[in-house]
Amino acid sequence: MDFISTTIPALQDAFSLILQPNQIMMLMAGVLLGLSIGVLPGLGGIAGLSLVLPFMYGMDPVSGLAVMVGLVAVIPTSDTFSSVLLGIPGSSASQATVLDGFPLSKQGHAARALSAAFSSSLFGGLFGATILTFFIFIARPLILAFGLPEMLMITVLGLSMVAILAGRVPLKGIVAAGLGLMVGTIGAAPAGGSLRMSTYDIPYLVDGFQLVIIGLGIYAIPEIVSLLRQDRPISDSGELGDGWIQGVQDWWQHKWLSIRCATIGVLVGTIPGLGGSVVDWLAYGSAVQTAKDRSMFGSGDIRGVIAPESSNNAKEGGGLVPTLIFGIPGSGSMAIFLGGLALLGMTPGPQMVRSNLDVTYTIVWSLALANVFGAGLCILLSKYIARLTTVRFTVVAPYLFMLIAFAAFQSRQSTADLVALIGIGIVGILLRRFDYSRPAFLIGFVLASQSEIFVNQVFQIAGARFRRGAEYGWDYLLSPITIGLIIITLVSIVVGIKASKNIRENIDSPTGGKRAPLIFLGVVTLYITWASIDAALVPRLQDRVFPLTIGLVTLAGCIVLLVRMVQKPATDDAFIDLEQGEDGDAPHGLWRTLAWFGYLLAGTFLFGLIIALTGFLLAFFRTRGGFSWIRSALCTALGLFFIIGLGAILGRDFPPGLLQSYFDLPWPFT
Repeated sequence: MDFISTTIPALQDAFSLILQPNQIMMLMAGVLLGLSIGVLPGLGGIAGLSLVLPFMYGMDPVSGLAVMVGLVAVIPTSDTFSSVLLGIPGSSASQATVLDGFPLSKQGHAARALSAAFSSSLFGGLFGATILTFFIFIARPLILAFGLPEMLMITVLGLSMVAILAGRVPLKGIVAAGLGLMVGTIGAAPAGGSLRMSTYDIPYLVDGFQLVIIGLGIYAIPEIVSLLRQDRPISDSGELGDGWIQGVQDWWQHKWLSIRCATIGVLVGTIPGLGGSVVDWLAYGSAVQTAKDRSMFGSGDIRGVIAPESSNNAKEGGGLVPTLIFGIPGSGSMAIFLGGLALLGMTPGPQMVRSNLDVTYTIVWSLALANVFGAGLCILLSKYIARLTTVRFTVVAPYLFMLIAFAAFQSRQSTADLVALIGIGIVGILLRRFDYSRPAFLIGFVLASQSEIFVNQVFQIAGARFRRGAEYGWDYLLSPITIGLIIITLVSIVVGIKASKNIRENIDSPTGGKRAPLIFLGVVTLYITWASIDAALVPRLQDRVFPLTIGLVTLAGCIVLLVRMVQKPATDDAFIDLEQGEDGDAPHGLWRTLAWFGYLLAGTFLFGLIIALTGFLLAFFRTRGGFSWIRSALCTALGLFFIIGLGAILGRDFPPGLLQSYFDLPWPFT
């Protein structure tokens, strides 16, 4: 009864806050931003949240929450444009949609596919929010029973799931997650403060890498560079055809499929670490397995659109379960969302559910409202968005580079942020090229710090209890909840290994020679070896145990994978190399394309970002875009006007260069 008396007022407070005009305006701003990012192929929620994360500093918590929730909610809806119209996954959560959505578009039924997708996405988002509301209501007493051992075990569960269900080669998932964890341990240890990974010589790394840099480098840069290399319009035709009403009717006709797949989305979302890279394939597989007539799947079956789109929006609601309740990211985008909550002064976990239940419900139902706004806007703007796909990506890319450089600088206000961004971007490009799970890497990075803290605290307390008597120590470590989580973790690993062969990160997965994949894995193995040796030399025991353990486990995974790759033929999935497919056939080389960002970096070091941007944009539009000098100048002026205006509105500075150390220049050149 006490629980009901606290929950009902919390719901009332949440709805009164959500419906305030300022809250709705900020929510709409997030929705519009998410729509703008979602229509660009390959970026998704991780890159989008990484772009806005630096601007959360000092922002009103309610407004900041509204922007982030609006952005997170609409991207799984708006990324459908790319999947249906272009045959390019808009994000990792819309890969399966391509299989039937793009054939429908080529048959002249793009409007029908989009309509069915938006209807399914809207239902999935509302379904996920509803389930989450009742889950918090029912599970709150259980949540409050979680102590340090339970939090440690649910973190282990999340890591095991994201590693095992990362793709067709589970060992690659283990290596990617372990690599992310090891990168997350760079810098001062959270317990004793020991410096790790030679950070004595690099002061920038004392505090480790920032989440903004990792998110942008691992996701945004690889996708932008890949699309820029093609140097062509994203689509040749902006026509949608007819069938808007038919799409809604299709969704209603298959409403039970939509409900089943939305349920899959919520369940997968609640498992820490899985999220978008898995859920659409599980939903699509469920639709195929339960269909009586499977002949049209892959060539234009509307059920192949409804199933994944119902699940990928519902998984956002499910992903908020571990994110808000345990502080464990339910997906890659939720990992960035956690960073945003921290910047707004909020600490997700049992304490948030205990003391800030109204804030928890505000987030949940803001997500539902944003889904309504997002689906409506997608339908209203479909005709115009379809026309934008006929614009060459070469025109869009320099503006994206500009935004990424500006956002990265906001993390520490250091030009070294841009160096770190390019370095991590190269890692992201290679992970993408050789089909290593980038969500696994990202979530490993996010969980590294808190995992180490949990490990240290649990064993300190358990050690003190063991000194009192063995039964006290085991009682603390092996509570009923902890034992249940251990069993779930073991079962999930077994099931995950069996299911991994049906999960695909890349729709087209070409294999080539052995040399390049083996060299990349060899470099990763050397890094893990070096990091493990470095951890073993850390003087404080509590500061070396965690990175050394993770390093040895990851090193074992690298060695086993190396043995497999030596024994298997070059056609094995372990040798996936996207350079053997469309990436390799692109008219522009990888490193020559990435060099443009290097030119921007060098110019920023010398002259500051604004002056460097002027030369970069002008040269890019003239050289790569093939524009006239007048048109290049106009496009450059447009970009500068936008970025300077954004900096003025947000009160942000721009990276200075050596020039500014000799001359006192006015803002924005400072």
